[in-house]
Order: sequence, then C-alpha cells, then structure tokens
Amino acid sequence: MSERWFSGWRHVFKLDPDRTITDEALDAICTSGTDAIIVGGSSGITFENTVDLMARIRRYAVDCALEVSTLEGAVPGFDGYFVPLVLNTNRAEWINGRQTEGLKEYGTFVPWEETAAQGYIILNAEATAAKLTGAQTELGEDELIAHVRMADRLMQLPVIYLEYSGRFGDMQLVKRARGAVVNAQLFYGGGIDDADKARQAGEAAHTVVVGNVIYTDLTAALSTVAAVQKAPRSGLHTK
Repeated sequence: MSERWFSGWRHVFKLDPDRTITDEALDAICTSGTDAIIVGGSSGITFENTVDLMARIRRYAVDCALEVSTLEGAVPGFDGYFVPLVLNTNRAEWINGRQTEGLKEYGTFVPWEETAAQGYIILNAEATAAKLTGAQTELGEDELIAHVRMADRLMQLPVIYLEYSGRFGDMQLVKRARGAVVNAQLFYGGGIDDADKARQAGEAAHTVVVGNVIYTDLTAALSTVAAVQKAPRSGLHTK
C-alpha cells in the first residue's frame, strides 16, 4: 500500500461543528496524544460553524481533516479532506450524486494530494446517517465482505469506514472485514465510550474514530487514546 497522509493514524477524535465544546474540553482533546481530529457530522453543518471549529483546532499542532458531507461545509485550510461515499444504499445521490455536484462547483480548487474517498458502510439503522442516506444496515457477513471487497479491490478506495454511530459493533465481524482488505485502511467508529471498547476496536481495525463520548464523558473519551495506541497493530496486508 502506498504511503498516504493518514496512514499512520491509529486513534482519531471526531468533532461535530453542530455540537458545542468548551475551550477547556477542546484543549484536552487536542493535546491528548490522538493522531488526528476529523471535523464532520450528519446534520446542521454550515460554513460558519465549520470555520469556527477549524480555527479553534488550528491553535494546536494536531492533524486536522474535514469530512466533506455538504457543499455548505466545504472549507479550505484543513490538512486533509475525506469525501464519503455510502456503499450500502440504493440511493445514487449518496454514492456519486452529491460528490459530482460538489466537483462541478469546486473541482478546480480540490487539493487532490490531500483528498481521499471514504467508503462508508453504515451498520446501525438508528443512526442519523443511516436514516438520511437510506442505508441498508442489516448486512450478513457475506454481504459485508462483498461490500468491503467491492470498495477495496474494484473501486480501490483508500478508506473503508465501518460506521455503527451510537452503538458498539461486532468486533469479530470488524476483524473479518479487515481480513478481506488488501489495500484500503479500515476505519471503525461507533459506541466507543470507555478504554476497554477502544482497545477491542484497536485490535480489530486499522484506525479507531471516537466521537459521541467526547460530549458526554470527556474523561472516558481521553482514556481511549492510550487504549487504542497500546492495542496490537492490525496488519494492512492480511489477505
């Protein structure tokens, strides 16, 4: 796998521009030792709240990437950009519709060397993102692996993101998904609210994304950093 700007990330915090975080909490997050901050969310994203959050994070040395989910929230000045494609939906607008609309508007300004596609597989039917995109979340193991191989081998996406958003997933299933990956980096996010779950996710996926617990239990959120970074590293070429 060729070196990518995010390839060294093991632990990532995800901050939502539409949610409030104090300066003290943000300082703790940005100086926690996490590998990066991803800014993104499923609703309420605007240019103004995205710029505001970016400016606050920029006071720190931590890598900061934007997940571009809306044209309104497409803000220059981040270290890197992720463009999500929802793989387990029948609604084409979430696979290539909104993305091509964005490229019509901003294609000449995209910093391509710092931009990567994310192949999202959303696995929690109650998640806002699942409802918004019409994701078919009830996937058996064979169906999940087929989606992973489609993303990794045929589409050659650099990131595959297993998103359980709000619910802790099946780590054995995540490990099997990782085992089907040859080139992509497997991100996992969802339901990580303590160090033990973070450790399990760190053993199962290449990169662990921690989000919601930041806003409900900051101490627990901070404990996930060391738990992931001490977990045995998952190989990038396992099959």
